[in-house]
Amino acid sequence: MTDLGPGGATAKNMAFPLNAWYAVSWDHELTTGGLISRTVAGKPLALYRTADGRPVALADACWHRLAPLSKGKRVGVDEVQCPYHGLRYNSAGRCTSMPAQDTINPSAMVSSYPVEQRYRYVWVWPGDPTLADPTLIPDMFQMDSLEWAGDGRTIDVQANWQLVLDNLMDLTHEEFVHSSTIGQDELSESDFEVTHDERTVTVTRWMHDIDAPPFWRKNMNDRFPGFCGKVDRWQIIEFQAPGTIRIDVGVAKAGTGAPDGDRSQGVNGFVMNTITPVDERTALYFWAFMRNYRLESQTITTQLRDGVHGVFGEDEAMLTAQQIAIDANPDHEFYNLNIDAGGMWVRRIIQRMIESERTSTANVDTFAIDRVVN
Repeated sequence: MTDLGPGGATAKNMAFPLNAWYAVSWDHELTTGGLISRTVAGKPLALYRTADGRPVALADACWHRLAPLSKGKRVGVDEVQCPYHGLRYNSAGRCTSMPAQDTINPSAMVSSYPVEQRYRYVWVWPGDPTLADPTLIPDMFQMDSLEWAGDGRTIDVQANWQLVLDNLMDLTHEEFVHSSTIGQDELSESDFEVTHDERTVTVTRWMHDIDAPPFWRKNMNDRFPGFCGKVDRWQIIEFQAPGTIRIDVGVAKAGTGAPDGDRSQGVNGFVMNTITPVDERTALYFWAFMRNYRLESQTITTQLRDGVHGVFGEDEAMLTAQQIAIDANPDHEFYNLNIDAGGMWVRRIIQRMIESERTSTANVDTFAIDRVVN
């Protein structure tokens, strides 16, 4: 067993930090003429693009009667019109027009959240806007690098977001959940190393001189037609707070130097994952599979996307069943094995972020009370 103390894995730890960047959509989902709705960290949002292409995220509730703005329509250059009584809001959330009156109530506005577009995703900061630092957006450079090609999809997960992180930080489950595609006995038999700092956790696993599972055997033959023989396989899982995990994966012909950095006799991919909490029991899971070989082949891109989608469908079914069991056993605490070390460090980092926000809020409230009393 591995005991990491307070902040470790627990079925009761369902919360999420607000002062963080979360992906809310693929960049192509936002158009200059449309509106979409997303809920991020418990906050319903109305998303759109201005005429000049800038993404916007407004609170999805009109100041007047809380009608959802996402059900309204785009008007003018960058405004949204409420579907209920026609109030209009600009991209800063300020009301610009009210029906049947010339005077606009000065308090008429909705929250406008910090938004950035990067790595083919649109990111929103649902917390304190004064703390929204774009340099804190997780690094997913493979998503738009000319040296990598790939595609992905979105999964509406009917489970807590931290369960998805658990799933990705411990890939030994592949041996049992994905036995027909990427799983093999060597996953749980091999050693692994866990390192961490204040915002990241890395789990590194190498499997030497093994048979390639079906998924990787196909990929080796896509690059090296007729390949057969043993391979060295690697999984390097990197968590970036609060919900992004890049997984460096691949196989190379055994004994050709892959563990020392020479992957020229193999195939290398990055499984890109960023998970956004919707509430404490559901999440948005954005993923892509990127590769650095046969970049010109749309066929391989499509086959890989569809193949990984099938694998992740097995994960989705397991996570949904797990959430149902958690709801049925609310007092049960998770037990932890050695293989959970990476996921437990992830949970500790998330818990520290949440506790830091709660402490800051409590300090602000105490300061306000002191000012009133004194």
